[in-house]
This record gives sequence, structure tokens and C-alpha cells, in this order.
Amino acid sequence: MVRRLMVRDRLTVDYPDGTTGRYGPDTGRSVRFEITDQALLRQFCLDPEMALGEGYMDDRLRLVDTPLDTFLQVLIENRDAGRLPGWVNAGYRARYHARRFIQRNAPHRARANVAHHYDISDDLYRLFLDPDMQYSCAYFGDPDMTLDAAQEAKKAHIARKLCLEGGEHVLDIGCGWGGMALTLARDFDARVTAITLSENQLATARARAEAEGLQDRVDFRLMDYRRVTDTFDRVVSVGMLEHVGLPNYDTYFERVARVLKPDGIALIHTIGRSAAPLPHSTWLNKYIFPGGYVPSLSELASPMERSGLWQSDIEVWRLHYARTLRHWRNRFEENIDQITQMYDARFVAMFRYYFAICIAAFEHQMQCVYQLQLAHRRDAVPLTRDYLYR
Repeated sequence: MVRRLMVRDRLTVDYPDGTTGRYGPDTGRSVRFEITDQALLRQFCLDPEMALGEGYMDDRLRLVDTPLDTFLQVLIENRDAGRLPGWVNAGYRARYHARRFIQRNAPHRARANVAHHYDISDDLYRLFLDPDMQYSCAYFGDPDMTLDAAQEAKKAHIARKLCLEGGEHVLDIGCGWGGMALTLARDFDARVTAITLSENQLATARARAEAEGLQDRVDFRLMDYRRVTDTFDRVVSVGMLEHVGLPNYDTYFERVARVLKPDGIALIHTIGRSAAPLPHSTWLNKYIFPGGYVPSLSELASPMERSGLWQSDIEVWRLHYARTLRHWRNRFEENIDQITQMYDARFVAMFRYYFAICIAAFEHQMQCVYQLQLAHRRDAVPLTRDYLYR
């Protein structure tokens, strides 16, 4: 398998029995790792993604004089250029065709999936997010911007796309710790109904609203988007569509259309794939985002069309999320002693691997961020993007 994989660079593997294998041409970059467990070899052949992640977490796979980012980049680029064995590709195809079953995400399952990641501890997220606790892609108008400034820029950009004039009632689907909802209420004179499936996030968001004196402007609720029946002038959803699941896209966009008033505007901000669909990472699904999925634009187009909404604007962000993740990882490492005391070495390795594979996806694969601006009326928003940059 490794001989087929390595076609551009050199990979050296130190095996559990003391032997060493060298694969690929000795003309490109060189990376090396050690496998300390015989059982991991079989797992590599059956599910390479899971074997890499679990091996790294459990210290059964040890990098030798090789940074994790470089290691992943070399594997990705050689995988794309080489040929994996038929049985590995068959596994990918099987997972691809099982997407609709795996990602059904019924309301009770959606709530459990959210709790798996977001209800770990607010204290952890405070150690690497910005003060507003924005856990989604920031907007770097200048590559030298601080994370805090780039997150503020992201919220301002979204607010401009919502064309707020003051007094609008906004629905925030998947409100996180409340930063977007509070910003719209405080800085744009909006009334906001904000929903989440995370009890931790709900408690924090309500406490923040009370501390800022905005509890009469923002109503935070523990609610599934499928249960919303009121109508709104605006709908915003940031970083939530990734948790909806492929079988539910029609339901999601139909619900947005139903709750959006005739002259309303919706803005959906989501990670996406600027290429043909792929099955989601088995490791990410198990350890980080159960039920999660990064959609291709082709998978979103038909549900949007069936909703009857105008696609008034589709903007594509490249590399912004890679920069965001690098800021998060730097802050994570700055607080590594405290995080290790809060959890353990395996948890730290899990988050390091999570950051690294996500950075690799945005820097070396076809991953991006889409902002989908939707409306019932074709003239609900200005006819050019000039209004965004005045």
C-alpha cells in the first residue's frame, strides 16, 4: 500500500519488529515515523485515516524528526498523485454511498452529536478562541490582522449582507456562545431569537446577555431548527450547516424559506468543498464532530433550488479558515500546561491532530467556506456588492 502511495517523496517507516522500510523516490521531501504496535499495521490497511489519527493519539505512531503539518502534507500530496489499493478505495466508496444513512441526524441524535464536542467545557474553548468565543472562520481582510480583529470583521461582513436598518427580528440558527446574536442586538439594533442544541452554550449565552443588559433584545433557546415556526425579517446561520447532514438539506432550506418573511434575507455561512463530494473522515466523525459533513456546492444547489429561494449571492472564502485554525492552535499551545492538567496527554494529542488535519484540508485540499445569501425576492438586496465595501 505504501509503495503505491509514495510517488513524489520519501517515506521511512520504522516497524515494530525493528525493521525499517523506505518508500518513494529519494528526490523530494523526506518524512519518517515509527509504529510501535503490530495491530496498527492491519488498521492502516483497512482504514488509513483512522489508523493515523488513533495511532498519533495513543502514541503508537511517533513522528521522527518530522513536523506533523509536513507529514500530513506529504501524505495528502502523494495520495492525490499515487494510487491506493483497491480495497482501500472500496472502503471510501462504501462510506460515500452510506452518507445518507450515517448522517440522518434526527433531533435526538443531533443534540447528542452537539454535546459530544461543544459541551466538553467552556473553559477549554476560552483558552484558544477570541474573547467573543467565535468558533468559526474569521475574515482576514489583512493577513496580519489579529484573530480578535478578524472575528469582528467576519461578524461585520455578515451583518452588512443582512442589510440591517434597525428593528429587524433575526433568527440565529446554531448561535454558539451567543457572539453573533449579541453583536446584532448591541451594534445593529436588531431583536434576535437565537437557538442552539448545546446546554453549555445556552447557559453561557444567556449569562452574557444578562451581563450586557441585552436580555430583552436577545432570546436564547434550546431548540432544533426543525421546530421553529415563527417568521423573521432575517435568518443567519454561522458554522451550523456542517452539522445538518446530507439527508436533511431539503428540510433545512425549506425551513429557512418558511420562516423568512417575503422581503427577508438569509445568510448561511458554512465550510464547503470546492470539488466533487467525498465521504467524511472516519476519525473526525468518531472523535470531533459525530454526524458532521462538509458539503460540496453541488450537494447544496438542488436543495436551495427546491426551497424556492433566490441565491442572491454566493461568496467563496479560501485560506481564511487555515489562518483562523493556526491562531487557535497557537493559543492552544500557549495554554498547553493548563489544558494538560484539565484533561490528559491523549486529549491534547487529539486536539493537535484535529487542528493539523483541518489546516491541511484548507491549505492542501479543496476545502473552503461558502457564504450563501438567500432571499424570496430578487431585489431584496442591492444588485451589486458595492454596498459591502463602502
